[in-house]
Amino acid sequence: MNKDEEQIRRLVEEWASAVHRGDLAAVVRDHADDLVMYDVPPPYEGLRGLDAYRAVWPAFFAWQASGAEFTLDTLDVTAGQDVAYAHALLRCGTPEELTERPALRLRLTLGLRKEDGRWVVAHEHHSFPDLSSASEPPSPQPSSS
Repeated sequence: MNKDEEQIRRLVEEWASAVHRGDLAAVVRDHADDLVMYDVPPPYEGLRGLDAYRAVWPAFFAWQASGAEFTLDTLDVTAGQDVAYAHALLRCGTPEELTERPALRLRLTLGLRKEDGRWVVAHEHHSFPDLSSASEPPSPQPSSS
């Protein structure tokens, strides 16, 4: 792993820890002013800007304070000279939700850029799989030859 990938890994780990602690200042610290975020709850067209990003967190922190978990599970980082991306899976849910669906993970994708020698998140996307349409893979059918 190169130095930039290590810096980004640390940035994401610190962000996830700040979310878990409910530390808004640390959550927004490494985000670009013109950030675009697509989140699980509405608005489905996403939000733009650091002020809009900052505004969504208090409701999440209140939900999380009821006992929900937000823990980084896996993290992969790829960094170029001035742009990078990271994708991760996180355990995110109430104890009941995680007991009912132990494999369920929140999917996180980040697009980052280097500004004045510092990595910042310019794009953030959270999603869960659509469980309403989940089905077992089809059984193999015998060939008719």
